[in-house]
Amino acid sequence: MTTKAKIRWMVNVASFILLSLLTLTGLINWLLLPRGPGPGRGLGTSVRHFLIGVHEWTAILFIVAIGIHIGLHWSYVKSNL
Repeated sequence: MTTKAKIRWMVNVASFILLSLLTLTGLINWLLLPRGPGPGRGLGTSVRHFLIGVHEWTAILFIVAIGIHIGLHWSYVKSNL
């Protein structure tokens, strides 16, 4: 396996992991955790705010990974557009 192929593989794996984490944190926040203040929601609200932060930072890293992915495949993109 060439060095460029290894880099592409690592970027693809990182992108998959980041997308999985984005999906997981998004679904947990949307479906499981309580929204807004209220009685008995202290821990759930704290976890929700933490996961929102994780979700946002993961989204930024995912955008960077996709940018690198597109950059590594730029010759393919140019030849097929």
